[in-house]
Amino acid sequence: MKPIRLLLVDDQQLMRDGLRTLLELEPDLQVVGEAANGREALTSYAATKPDVVLMDIRMPEMDGVEATRQLRRRWPDAQIIILTTFDDDEYVFEGLRAGAQGYLLKAVSAAELTEAIRTVAAGDGLIDPSVTRKVVAEFARLTRDAPPARSSQAEALSQRELEVLRLLAQGLSNRDIARRLFLAEGTVKNYVSNILAKLGARDRTQAVLRAQEAGLV
Repeated sequence: MKPIRLLLVDDQQLMRDGLRTLLELEPDLQVVGEAANGREALTSYAATKPDVVLMDIRMPEMDGVEATRQLRRRWPDAQIIILTTFDDDEYVFEGLRAGAQGYLLKAVSAAELTEAIRTVAAGDGLIDPSVTRKVVAEFARLTRDAPPARSSQAEALSQRELEVLRLLAQGLSNRDIARRLFLAEGTVKNYVSNILAKLGARDRTQAVLRAQEAGLV
């Protein structure tokens, strides 16, 4: 199996060195490039075409949000995890709107980070539970005056898919959902894929937002 190729984007050399050392302890992870700001990230991405980008937010010259936006515009399949110390609402919403598939705080454990990388590399999204709650709460605030409208796609969800969807809204990973529902992780992944298809969502975050709009979570 080919290793997951990573690009590290952070303006602190010490942080990049620490991440490289940590991640390359895993046999299936390989750091193929580094960048100290968003502009360097675009150049390095073009040269290395990594599978996953770990992107800081606050950086000189070009911040992580704009770099994410430009990466996704140039390479729509780019898989990006924002890894930051900041959980300010502005950064969260702008990062996700820019197209990031993951949003993690630097307080995560090594195991949580490596699991998130593998999850995003496989095509899923993964967001820190505290961040997911912010997104759902903000969407609820924006839509609380409108009556919930259940779409035909939402009504097509099975009872088990609804259970999985509600756990997604809590920020749980596929592995955690599998443990909670006593299912195989592959089975949960299939449920998530079905949920995305039925809701017309591109990723887990968008699925949760549409479920919130439909009054399902």
